[in-house]
Amino acid sequence: MFSAVAPLASSFALIFGGCCSNVYCLEAIVKHEPDSGLLITLFQFLFTTLFAWQYQFDTNGRYFLKSTPVPVRKWAASAMMFFAVNMLNNWAFAFKISVPIHIVLRSFGSVTTMGAGWLRGKEYSRLQVLSVAMLSLGVVISAWADAASKGKSMSTASIDLTSASFEAGLVILLVAQLLSAYMGVYVEDIYTTHGKDWRANLFYSHFFSLPLFLGVYPKLHSQLLRLHASEPFSIPPFLATALPSAVSNILASSSEAVIYLTANAVTQLLCITGVNMLSANTTAVTVTIVLNIRKLVSFLLSVWLFGNPMGGLMKVGAAMVFGAGALYGWETSHRIPQQRKAASKIKD
Repeated sequence: MFSAVAPLASSFALIFGGCCSNVYCLEAIVKHEPDSGLLITLFQFLFTTLFAWQYQFDTNGRYFLKSTPVPVRKWAASAMMFFAVNMLNNWAFAFKISVPIHIVLRSFGSVTTMGAGWLRGKEYSRLQVLSVAMLSLGVVISAWADAASKGKSMSTASIDLTSASFEAGLVILLVAQLLSAYMGVYVEDIYTTHGKDWRANLFYSHFFSLPLFLGVYPKLHSQLLRLHASEPFSIPPFLATALPSAVSNILASSSEAVIYLTANAVTQLLCITGVNMLSANTTAVTVTIVLNIRKLVSFLLSVWLFGNPMGGLMKVGAAMVFGAGALYGWETSHRIPQQRKAASKIKD
């Protein structure tokens, strides 16, 4: 029992710890330089590839890599989709898409993932469909309330909906959502057919994507120069006394935006590791359910850490998200298995 629960517990810890921290680092970078999505993605992919390489390294293997039962073409296809999704999501910030609106538009991931699964022949119960719809709506309400508590307008009156830039941002996020949904189901099929090796998926999805950055090197270089030109990093007093002097000197001589860029890559590594662990032990829809609940936790943490008021809308959204998550979990892990068990007994 413990061996079955441990991977899920570890993945939850990595997702909720890494992903929630990642949001704050991301917003700090975007505030300084909105058009830095390419560089953010490159740093994330580099850190993750270097980390995951240790699990695939084999001195006796071809190209010093362990053999994998998954055909290379499938890893390559997964990597191409993963690269495109990350690039599109980060690129959207350059088109007048704010972080709150970005979160809201991405909150329908569970809906699109369920739709992609249905198109590929997967079946879902009415309660599963209802819980996914309710959860997505709850995240939207929570994001709206969170933005209002921070003084960020979510009203379309402050946005030029006819702006070519804003419309382009919406289209980019829509394409990213659809592609991400298909990718989730595609990876789920890989695990079903060839076994659940989440470490291999983590490595190959990032490793095969790195050469794709060569075509945008000039833009990456200009983005790095702009981030490097930000103000120097200010070390908090309590941290300055705890760190070795050499580390403190390095931090003090680095720009704030570059420090946040590095922190973003590290927290993204923790986050994506948790996501891969979870996807190897659950379905694609369950993964997006957990990620949507994680978004709500980010909002609640911001309320607690920064003293933002938690109004009625936030409470309603929180109740909807947690209630929908519990409903989906009960339906998926208890009621449906019980129905299948009862049906199998009748056949016997």
